[in-house]
Amino acid sequence: MLQVQFIRDNKEVVLEGLAKRNFANATTIIEAVLTADETRRATQVSLDNILAESNKISKEIGGLFKSGEVEKANVLKEKTKQLKGNEKELKEQLTVASDKLQELLYQIPNVPHPSVKQGKSEEDNEEVYKEGTIPDLGEKALPHWELAKKYDIIDFELGTKIAGAGFPVYKGKGARLQRALINYFLDKNTGAGYTEVQVPHLVNEASGYGTGQLPDKEGQMYHVTGDDLYLIPTAEVPITNMLRNELIKETDLPKSFTGYTPCFRREAGSYGAHVRGLNRLHQFDKVEIVRVEHPDNSYQALNGMVEHIKEILRELKLPYRILRLCGGDTGFTAALTFDFELYSTAQERWLEISSASNFETFQANRLKLRFKNKDGKSQLAHTLNGSSLALPRVLAGILENYQTEDGIKIPEVLVPYCGFDVIN
Repeated sequence: MLQVQFIRDNKEVVLEGLAKRNFANATTIIEAVLTADETRRATQVSLDNILAESNKISKEIGGLFKSGEVEKANVLKEKTKQLKGNEKELKEQLTVASDKLQELLYQIPNVPHPSVKQGKSEEDNEEVYKEGTIPDLGEKALPHWELAKKYDIIDFELGTKIAGAGFPVYKGKGARLQRALINYFLDKNTGAGYTEVQVPHLVNEASGYGTGQLPDKEGQMYHVTGDDLYLIPTAEVPITNMLRNELIKETDLPKSFTGYTPCFRREAGSYGAHVRGLNRLHQFDKVEIVRVEHPDNSYQALNGMVEHIKEILRELKLPYRILRLCGGDTGFTAALTFDFELYSTAQERWLEISSASNFETFQANRLKLRFKNKDGKSQLAHTLNGSSLALPRVLAGILENYQTEDGIKIPEVLVPYCGFDVIN
């Protein structure tokens, strides 16, 4: 959530940033925010004046009673009753004004980093890096959903029977490969200094608002209405919320965490060939990395996260590219996002497998996540997160790019985790 002071002091910068996102009615909503804030501040000033006057009169009343001037004291007591009524009315007005301002602020996405280009969709994203050799599999290459059926390692029909489309069942070596990837990712992350955590798979409404999934993505989340809890769309939500309402020491920065969780997304409206197999699921596994950084260091940290993910993909020997997302494709909460895409040789297209994002103070403002700087003042931290990695499409890429006539080879780095070197 943007800070009102930032909007007030940088109105044109905010409007230019929102224009990169093609954010509708940007001028209207920004003006509404500034008007609502003026109303809130004016109401607060009136309330403060009344409180000050009430305190002053209370002291005068005490003095008058002590000096025996009871009649004058009673006159002032009547005045305090009127002030109390005004105070109550102003407090109600302040609550309404503050709620209105908050509601408006929740509707405004983050301002993109200056390096983000204007664009409408993924078609306008910029490729900034590419690495790896795309294998020549020949005409007999199969997409992963056919390989999964051929070797009986993922059963999509069984998952549909149990829950519905988008909930696959991993079997035999498919399940073991899935577990191997999770352990490998966690080991890589902890080896890089991230603290491993196990977190709840459901979160409350405050957590959803804290990281920006609510109200923006409410329709994409599974809502357990009886308990008013939400199934997590990513481990980013519970991990980042561990520090909600915290004031931490500057010397404790950075804080870095990694965690494995299943993720749940309704993906409403998703259909077509591009969602076949593992390409898009309602439940999938992901290993996440989350960082809380000093604002001076957050973009250096983002670059470090990108390099970390690159190292994982190099070890897996999978062809990939990195895109800097344009304004129209950048997520609601992010200031800058780099997407990693894996080339699916059998499908002959790129598949997103990871995102690394800097949210700057956007989430921290919602979370009230602050640190004490050298001057002893509280300051909003910067939050970052990335997937390292989302499993379904990595698994799909391994099945497709490592397929041979004799079976599916296992990437060398994963063999110790799997306990086998081929699926046949």
